[in-house]
Amino acid sequence: MTTTATLTGFQPTGHLHLGNLLGAVRPVVAAQRRTRPVTFVADLHAMTMPHDPGELRQLTLEVATLLLAAGVDPDRSLFYLQSQVPEHTELHYLLECATRYGEAHRMIQFKERGRGRSTRLSLLTYPVLMAADILLHDTAEVPVGDDQRQHVELARDVATRFNTHYGQTFVVPRAVKPEVAARVMDLSDPSAKMSKSRGAAGTLFVLDPPEVIERKVMRAVTDSGDTVSYEPDARPGVANLLEILAGCAGGSPAALASGFTSYGALKRAAAEAVVATVRPVQARFTELSRDPGYVRRVLADGAERAREVTADTVHRARKAVGLIA
Repeated sequence: MTTTATLTGFQPTGHLHLGNLLGAVRPVVAAQRRTRPVTFVADLHAMTMPHDPGELRQLTLEVATLLLAAGVDPDRSLFYLQSQVPEHTELHYLLECATRYGEAHRMIQFKERGRGRSTRLSLLTYPVLMAADILLHDTAEVPVGDDQRQHVELARDVATRFNTHYGQTFVVPRAVKPEVAARVMDLSDPSAKMSKSRGAAGTLFVLDPPEVIERKVMRAVTDSGDTVSYEPDARPGVANLLEILAGCAGGSPAALASGFTSYGALKRAAAEAVVATVRPVQARFTELSRDPGYVRRVLADGAERAREVTADTVHRARKAVGLIA
């Protein structure tokens, strides 16, 4: 089996934000210089919660277009739409047969999202689909933040159990932390990660106009005191602004802190850096959006290549469990 270096999936559950761009998209683009990563839009995962079909289609196209605009190269990265590759769902079921209920039930996101509401079964089983996403490509490394590490551990456990019971079938992956800006925190609440599902006031979306970005950053929560220093535990608000500045403009947050004498100056610099970072992505997104048929063709071509690549993995799994001779 040929091992895939890295795999990254993007859920179209909302608009991509700065944390997605710095912590996930940039590493994919950088990886393209060294190897051929797998990058896909995980639209099946977006169905674990109530959703509007039209909005799902719109967000899926938006996310795919933004990924291309940000530098994902379909000639250097296997880039496709998850639902167009049926091997994902077939392997999902085979892995469900090797996963225990307790393993899925203890997943943190199931506990958080399913609390106090009528819960879809897919919310319970989607970590197994995520495991299928990973194992399907014989993935060696999965870049994830701390909130997703538990899901990679489940993929490792299921792969190891499957290999033990049925013979060597899957590469056992490991979670790796993105090198730069793995966590961009909410501007309104620096104790929480910037998220597509949280309030828009604290989230810098990649497609936000410059004036909106500036307004959000200038209203960002800071800390008591009036000096600028990088102390993530004691001064999380200032630390978040310094990390955003470092992620966009380069340098280390601690070193950048010495260049500011006021919160206002830091906020202005961070806002300018964010605008400069997203401006070329927005321009390219506008160009690509004029021809949505092109983006759909790129996804269809990628799905065809993905089916060729993943067919062998599903064949191995089917043979291992006795479905074929």
